[in-house]
Amino acid sequence: MLDLELLRSFVSVVDAGGFTRAGERVHRTQSTVSQQIKRLEDDVGQPLLHRAGKAVTPTEAGERLLSYARRLLALAEEARDVMARPGSEGAVRLGIPEDFAAYRLTKLLAAFSRAQPALRLDVRADQSIVLRRDLERGEIDLALLKRDAGEQGGIARWPERVHWVTSKAHPIAADISSVPLIGFPAGCLYRTRAIHAIESAGRSWHMAYTSSSLAGIQAAVAAGLGVSILSEMAIQADHRTLTARDGFAPIDKTEVALVASPDASASTLRLADRLARFCDTVQAKAA
Repeated sequence: MLDLELLRSFVSVVDAGGFTRAGERVHRTQSTVSQQIKRLEDDVGQPLLHRAGKAVTPTEAGERLLSYARRLLALAEEARDVMARPGSEGAVRLGIPEDFAAYRLTKLLAAFSRAQPALRLDVRADQSIVLRRDLERGEIDLALLKRDAGEQGGIARWPERVHWVTSKAHPIAADISSVPLIGFPAGCLYRTRAIHAIESAGRSWHMAYTSSSLAGIQAAVAAGLGVSILSEMAIQADHRTLTARDGFAPIDKTEVALVASPDASASTLRLADRLARFCDTVQAKAA
């Protein structure tokens, strides 16, 4: 049997990146946390951490154990919550980008909700800039966010495939003097990337259509009002992908990150685990 206290210290060390900060999280001294990690390594018979000065990173075996440790701790916390509040598991407030809401997660979330009848699931779809703000304010518990690749923080992350698109039936002219852009309101990552890419190419641009609705943006592109940047899952049959040969350079790398609030409940972490496994599967199929 794996000791939950040892697993809790192990997860804290990985998340904090060191023994001192981990000790503060679990209210133990640095030496106590170090001893607990040694006991856990003895239990599993493998080194779990690379130690380079104060920096600590998981070994390959540590990475394998980490997901199990999170799930075991979440289940233990869930059991404690259920026993403390029989008949109700509270609520989980989840934020997701609109393209995920429309194309990927509705069935998963519905199945999760049916399997947890005592849990209230509150899902909101919005721009990542809004979801990030809501997470920081404590207004949601968990979020899938689109962000610049390589940003720190979060439970998991996946590279995102995004493309320039125009109308298949009514594409914009290659020699157009000012590129008509279609996008979400100011603050959207895709909009910022589109403007930067066009200006870096020395071209002029103007906003031809702005909408807070993904469906509105998709329809505007299909109608030929301009060009936009869409994630691969949001590109439709009446769209045409633009490449560097069309004068549109590839977009800098973006990613989708799964981020939880610092005091996430067991139910929130259980949903996070389900989302992470789902996104891992989608990423593997797309590779």
